[in-house]
Amino acid sequence: MKTSELIGSALDWAVAKAQGWTDYPSDSIECGSKWHCDPENTPFGRVMGKDHFKPSTDWAQGGPIIEREKITPHADDDDWVAQAWKLVITESGPTPLIAAMRCYVASKLGDEIDIPEELK
Repeated sequence: MKTSELIGSALDWAVAKAQGWTDYPSDSIECGSKWHCDPENTPFGRVMGKDHFKPSTDWAQGGPIIEREKITPHADDDDWVAQAWKLVITESGPTPLIAAMRCYVASKLGDEIDIPEELK
């Protein structure tokens, strides 16, 4: 899927992957619904529920990524545009968080990413 088309759960999943998070290793349904996180890369601890990680809609989660990665969202006509100045990567979206998270994913994972079928 093109990074520029990611939205909702697919975009949040891609942001987690871009941060190096992995699916929590367990056969349990409850544990399988969590991200295993490197504590140095997240303020949320080592494990976080996938349904609670929404950086594309929650400024408390997306904001620190924007600040850390020096991503600059700004209005452009009817859309928002975000640019990662370190890598000169630009993405757009209907909100500043969506544009910024697309920009972050593109900077870490490229212009296309394999998304699980259930998130498409």
